[in-house]
Amino acid sequence: YRVDGLMQRIPVETKRKVIGLVGSISASEFYEAGRSGLKPQCRVSLFAPDYNGEVAVELDGTRYGVYRTYTPKDDTIELYLERKAGF
Repeated sequence: YRVDGLMQRIPVETKRKVIGLVGSISASEFYEAGRSGLKPQCRVSLFAPDYNGEVAVELDGTRYGVYRTYTPKDDTIELYLERKAGF
């Protein structure tokens, strides 16, 4: 956070690089997310300790929002991403 002239705390975005494996969304995931008004684009699997609860991901220069996570039994986490207008 940074403090502005009115002494308000403003969140500051920081970037960091993380290695992950990009995969596609299953048909059932696409259908279920679509029913909730979401537009899923892809899934990224990465080492679980590398994820700190971020809500935005930049992948190949495109910003995505994280709408769901899944943690299998191993030490990975899956991030389900969607494109958002103005995000």
